[in-house]
Amino acid sequence: MTNNLSVVINSDAPQVWTMLREPAKVAQWHGWEADDQAAEIDAIYFSPNVVESADHTSLVVDGGDVFTLKPVPAGTEVSMTRAAIDHNSEWAAWDEDITQGWLTFLHQLRFALERHPHGKRRTFFFSVPGTGGSAIDKLGLADVPAPGETYSLTLATGEEIAGKVWFRSNHQVGLTVHGYAEHGDGLVIVADQPAIPELRPDGGSLVIVSTYELGAHQLEVIRNYWDSWRAENYPTSDPLH
Repeated sequence: MTNNLSVVINSDAPQVWTMLREPAKVAQWHGWEADDQAAEIDAIYFSPNVVESADHTSLVVDGGDVFTLKPVPAGTEVSMTRAAIDHNSEWAAWDEDITQGWLTFLHQLRFALERHPHGKRRTFFFSVPGTGGSAIDKLGLADVPAPGETYSLTLATGEEIAGKVWFRSNHQVGLTVHGYAEHGDGLVIVADQPAIPELRPDGGSLVIVSTYELGAHQLEVIRNYWDSWRAENYPTSDPLH
C-alpha cells in the first residue's frame, strides 16, 4: 500500500477540469458538508493566488500545491504535487496531514466523476482522538480485500455493508457501499491521522460518509449507526455533522 497522490479517473480531461473549476462541482468532492466549506473552497481554488494553465492541464491552488491532468488510455490521470515547505517551520507538522487530506479528496473526486457526476452529495463527518485506537482497526476494516475487489462485512457499528474496495493506502480505507445512494453506491472513507503536537499529540482518525439522493429516514438510520458507534468507542469526541 502507498500514499501515491494520483488517481486515474474514467472521464476525459475537460470533465475533470470542470469539477476543479466550478465551486458547486468542487463542493461535491472536496472535504465534507460544513458551515465553512464554501469559504474553504473559495480560498483554496479561487483566490488570486490560483494559477490555471492555458491548456487546462495544470492548476496551482492557493498554497502552491499543483493538480496535473494527463490523458491516459483509461481516462485522465490526476496527480497532486505538494509544494515544497521548510521542514523547520511551524507548518512542518501539518505537512503530512495535508498530504493525507489530498489523498482522501482525490479519491472523492474520482468517485464523484465516475459514480455520481450529476448527483447531490450529502455527507456525515466525524473525527476521533487517537487515544481510543485506530478507527480502521476498531471498525474491522484492517483486512479488507485489494482495491477493486468486492467485500461484504458487518461493521463494528452493527451495520451490514457490501460493495467494492475503492482504495487502500498506508493510513486510509475507502469503500463503496450499496444502500448509501438511491441509485448506485455511496462512499465511506476511514483515515487514521498522524500526530500533530499542538493539535492531536496522539494522532486520531476521521470518517467521511458520502451519500446520494437518500430520503430523510434512510439518512437518519445511517447517521445513528455511525454516531452510536462513535459515542461508545470515543466518548470524548464530537457528534457527527
